[in-house]
Amino acid sequence: MINYIKKNLADTKELLESLTADQYSKKIEILSEGSIGQHIRHILEFFQCLFHGIANGEVDYDSRKRNLQLETDKDFALKTIEEITKQLLEIKGDQDLLLIANYSVDSESKQKVKTTLFRELTYNLEHSIHHQALIKVAVFEMQICGTIKENFGYAPSTLRFNKEKNNVHSNIHSN
Repeated sequence: MINYIKKNLADTKELLESLTADQYSKKIEILSEGSIGQHIRHILEFFQCLFHGIANGEVDYDSRKRNLQLETDKDFALKTIEEITKQLLEIKGDQDLLLIANYSVDSESKQKVKTTLFRELTYNLEHSIHHQALIKVAVFEMQICGTIKENFGYAPSTLRFNKEKNNVHSNIHSN
């Protein structure tokens, strides 16, 4: 799983390296005036919350810093990706954690849910892919499609399904 997350972050890094500073922070109407940088910040801060929580056994994604530098400074985001990748390499095994979450808009009612490091890493990978799909919308909206890999923002299960579907389709037409 660590290798899949590293690949996912490497794909994100590759995209960021191809963007200008303006493209990174440009507000996109179709994304409710969100930017690629805001989505990158959101992805990276979830990983940061997870790594912060490992030390005390509790992960609270609601407590992310919402660091504006991550969403406006592409170079800072690239350095943060490198830091997260290094932290991934330090993981030696799974461990029990508590997820702290508040799903109420109106109260401070926090829930505690038993989870594990590997489960949260899996969640972070899926969360990253989801936001990559939104980033892909921004890339298409800005008409800079050459900056992005074809499979960027797709879940591995979707890619496998499409590959199998294409194989079946090819076999039908070759008979």
